Amino acid sequence: MNFRFQNILGAPYRGGNAVISDYSLLSPVGNRVSVTELIKSQTITLPFEATCNISRIALSPDGNFLLTVDDQSRALFVNLSRRVVLHRISFKKRVTALCFSSDGSLIAVGLGKLLQIWRSPGFRKEFFPFKLVRTFSHCSAAITSLDWSPDSNYIIVGSKDLAVRLFFLKKTKADAKPFMFLGHRESIVGVFFSILKKTIRVFRIYTISRDGAIFTWNLDESVNCDDNSRGSISDPPAPGTPDRRNSDGETDEFDTGMEDRKRKMSSGGVDANMSETPLHKVKWELMKKDFFMQAPARLTACDYHRELDMVVVGFSNGVFGLYQMPDFVCIHLLSISREKITTAVFNRFGNWLTFGCAKLGQLLVWEWRSESYILKQQGHYFDVNCVAYSPDSQMLATGADDNKVKVWTVSSGFCFITFSEHTNAVTALHFMANNHCLLSASLDRTVRAWDLFRYRNFRTFTTPSPRQFVSLAADHSGEVICSGTIDSFEIFVWSMKTGRLLDILSGHEGPVHGLMFSPTNAVLSSSSWDKTVKLWDVFEGKGAVETFQHNHDVLTVVYRPDGKQVACSTLDGQITFWDPLDGVLMHTIEGRRDIAGGRLMTDKRSAINSSSGKYFTTLCYSADGSYILAGGSSKYICMYDVADQVLLRRFQITHNISLDGVLDFLNSKRMTDAGPLDLIDDENSDVEIGIDQQKRGNLGQGLPGSMLNMGRPIVRTKSLKISPTGRSWAAATTEGVLMYSIDDSFIFDPTDLDIDLTPEAIDSALSEAQHQRALLLGLRLNEDSIIKRCIFSVKTPEIAAIASSIPVKYLQRLMEVFSDLLESCPHLEFILQWCQELCKLHGNFIQQNSRSLLPTLRSLQKSITKLHQDLMETCSSNEHLLQYLCSTGTKTN
Repeated sequence: MNFRFQNILGAPYRGGNAVISDYSLLSPVGNRVSVTELIKSQTITLPFEATCNISRIALSPDGNFLLTVDDQSRALFVNLSRRVVLHRISFKKRVTALCFSSDGSLIAVGLGKLLQIWRSPGFRKEFFPFKLVRTFSHCSAAITSLDWSPDSNYIIVGSKDLAVRLFFLKKTKADAKPFMFLGHRESIVGVFFSILKKTIRVFRIYTISRDGAIFTWNLDESVNCDDNSRGSISDPPAPGTPDRRNSDGETDEFDTGMEDRKRKMSSGGVDANMSETPLHKVKWELMKKDFFMQAPARLTACDYHRELDMVVVGFSNGVFGLYQMPDFVCIHLLSISREKITTAVFNRFGNWLTFGCAKLGQLLVWEWRSESYILKQQGHYFDVNCVAYSPDSQMLATGADDNKVKVWTVSSGFCFITFSEHTNAVTALHFMANNHCLLSASLDRTVRAWDLFRYRNFRTFTTPSPRQFVSLAADHSGEVICSGTIDSFEIFVWSMKTGRLLDILSGHEGPVHGLMFSPTNAVLSSSSWDKTVKLWDVFEGKGAVETFQHNHDVLTVVYRPDGKQVACSTLDGQITFWDPLDGVLMHTIEGRRDIAGGRLMTDKRSAINSSSGKYFTTLCYSADGSYILAGGSSKYICMYDVADQVLLRRFQITHNISLDGVLDFLNSKRMTDAGPLDLIDDENSDVEIGIDQQKRGNLGQGLPGSMLNMGRPIVRTKSLKISPTGRSWAAATTEGVLMYSIDDSFIFDPTDLDIDLTPEAIDSALSEAQHQRALLLGLRLNEDSIIKRCIFSVKTPEIAAIASSIPVKYLQRLMEVFSDLLESCPHLEFILQWCQELCKLHGNFIQQNSRSLLPTLRSLQKSITKLHQDLMETCSSNEHLLQYLCSTGTKTN
């Protein structure tokens, strides 16, 4: 039961801005943040959740802290190394821009027309760590971009009022208006300080507008534009800003901190004249205007790298450009898609460019010098309908409403192949037993077979008259392929070798949404909306062997791994268990109350009284058949004990209130005569939307009585699959494919504990070279690190003797430890010898208890197979080099 959230697949990017720290790329995915390790080629999703979709993220200069802000202006301050939320704060207006200062001590936040400067919490322990330092209210429209000077004393701000303003953070006696840069004809997208590399002194400013214009402003120190010469009038103090001076006129803590930072910058090599000539009191002249010439496309994203003096820009037509400044020399001008680029950013070294396209779910990292991709990922931009694990648990296939089939590597979270031959939604997937073939069924009236070696569609199964397929199954021998239809209520049977149609199974009077072969024989089980579950003998062709009647529509059917039980879910919220051998009803589970939860915006009744969605649409047995997972049109996934028919645990797949059906109670203040306020289009074209408002129904495969919600996406689970190893499971949800795995953190769960069983007793046994006793004590204590230490203390000649003395009740735990060691330990031969001796000496027990040990054996097989593949690739890649070295050495001799 110790499954914890691990990762999200199928949605690497959904909108907002991405940031990159050294070799880690952080991007928002709904209400979570995904971290992609570009060197390790691995992606993980941080465990915390925001209240709703994250719109802005900012990373501290040292890479230790992450600040996320969602659509409701609620911010989370996160420690990245620990992956925990340190502080929370809610801003009073919508956050349109966010940026840490150059030294990381301050945070600039654009709240509509207001610019607020907050003190960064850091590692200090305080009651309220966020402290408001300054508030500037000079902008007349929403702020769109921010940039700090290297000394963190100045901040330049661009807004939708076509103006750019330069603010001085230190509070003076006569707080004058900020210096303004005018001339742009559309809203500002980016503003950047440029510095002299030798002195790190600001001498140039770049401003970029939405119409594709970039203005270069140079510093002219010959003219001092002080307050009197400019004729500006001091503004009154901004509302909400506390006074930073006491009655004696002394500076406060913030001013003192700024002086300290200025002294540090000067001692670090910065020109001392920087403090003598304030940037807001000198003259800035417009040196030149340049245009990117991409009309009618609009500039949507940009970034600037100070050390390289380069600008990258992205446009609404999918084109991006890389320019050397200030000469405005175009280095690259390429197209990555036909949709709007929503984020473009440099990495710290300036050699990698990151681009994101929210509508396509596309995320790219491009090395511009070698013109090669470091990362190229694109998720499903419609709902994922089905998932399937490979037999070795190393791959996961997904099919979605965007007509695509994607295959992911479970360990890295990366998609390595996409099949796009289908012309309609993919509804079902199935891996063949040989692990090298994938089957997919679609509403485009075809069933296709994919070769995972050559990455091609090598066989297509069709019917004499067009039919839409919604379910799929194959026998263990791989000779027969079966698929159920939604329109003709038939089951079609093909030969895998020839592709010919062998038989048509008729008898159902409704769509066949569930289909599965028995794990032990060639009996096919099918479920339909005609309130029946039928068992078919496909090879004998004698029609339906058995029919199980129900009182409501049957939505799905699954076999237990040992083939001695069939589970099906019905429209009344029940899970019914049948004995397929004797044809008798074993027991039922009432799940209406367990899965109920969450109220739709369009529901007239409360979540308790509503009857919609209180049923399971997908079921999946565990690897050993002891429990079953069930999900449906709800925010919950339920785990039941099969033997006792009790609810073990409920997993809430998301807390994102941007999805419909998450809240149990709705706010009546947001209900108007025209309907819910959240479903009314405000026609704000500037709001970045990751996924277009689209139909969230089943596109032709909806349940009886189901209705389409034309507003916000509805939270639901469409498919559930447990890995053959039993260590993880995947759920195809509205948020993407959620991966849950057994938590690797330490949980004290001893097997046989008594007062004398302590770590000190194990250390004493190891010091006395009693390796057998130490290992048995470690297995009883069941602490992972101690068991591994005891294993490595055993000498190679002693392995056979100690393996023979291991009690059978500890055998499964020991094999789990070896499976984990094979993925991380360099002593491969030592571990493999342990595995060989255990299988040789305890083979009879393993064979007799194959059902309970099957998940562990599959996990061990997965580790050995992966190790074999890695060694094979390494040897094959070095084969020619070794031959060359051997031949060179022979010639030399």
